[in-house]
Amino acid sequence: MSRQSVLFLCTGNSARSQMAEAFLRKYAGDAFEAHSAGLEPTVLNPFTINVMDEIGIDISNQQSKGVEMYLGKKHFEYLITVCDDADRNCPTFWPGVHLRMHWSFEDPAKFEGSDEEKLAKFREIRDLLERKIKEWVLEQDGILQI
Repeated sequence: MSRQSVLFLCTGNSARSQMAEAFLRKYAGDAFEAHSAGLEPTVLNPFTINVMDEIGIDISNQQSKGVEMYLGKKHFEYLITVCDDADRNCPTFWPGVHLRMHWSFEDPAKFEGSDEEKLAKFREIRDLLERKIKEWVLEQDGILQI
């Protein structure tokens, strides 16, 4: 069985898409090849690394990548935008994409508050993404590795 490739896309590729990529790797095992990118890549947000580490997932070696890295170079069965900005501004035609989906998640990096309040927002988005990934993986032939 060949692995299906999935690209999670957001604006900065600093939080949501990075978390989604890591969760798909964790819960889908060898069934999917997970990638993430941003329309305007920045750097991996330290709060993202922290909240994923809290639940035992080390993403400290992941890097923020731009869509140019993949557009026209890699075929994806699934392109999943995880923010409204990426959904609006993603190229409408992406060669090789079989199914484009949109999951709307708030950007935790835009949340303003104390560091503790920011961490709480990142945890909230992390938990919502984890739940969504688990549900989606179960819909795909019932594959779920815990």
